[in-house]
Amino acid sequence: MSTHRPHSGDFQWQDVDVLAYKQEGAAPFKDVTRQVLFEDPALACQWRYFEVAPGGHTTLEKHQHVHAVMVIRGRGQALVGEHLHDLAAHDLVTVPPNTWHQFRAPADEPLGFLCLVNAERDRPQLPNDADLAALRTDPAVADFIRA
Repeated sequence: MSTHRPHSGDFQWQDVDVLAYKQEGAAPFKDVTRQVLFEDPALACQWRYFEVAPGGHTTLEKHQHVHAVMVIRGRGQALVGEHLHDLAAHDLVTVPPNTWHQFRAPADEPLGFLCLVNAERDRPQLPNDADLAALRTDPAVADFIRA
């Protein structure tokens, strides 16, 4: 196990693969990458870096595990539950269990964030038509979400 992974520029780290966010067609998202920066069975967690390209978005989803998120690049917005948040570098976001969430980058710059989660976790749940209808009762949320 490496004890040091130098930053190699442009929010990439030495010996850390830049991975697809999810399998294409598995869930709606646009222009997102994922890097697993740290995982140790003794801690039972995984620390990841996600980058949402300009104009991109993560999947609208929920699950039983918690996310601890810290923005380290750019700015953007996040939906957490029924609340929209403007995001900037060094902001912290907690996504509670079973809470709808989605992150979006503006059209002119990427949004990059660290995300700490349990190493073993449940699969994401996607919204059904009734879930989407409930979320869309708020016009601001309806305008924000991509599903």
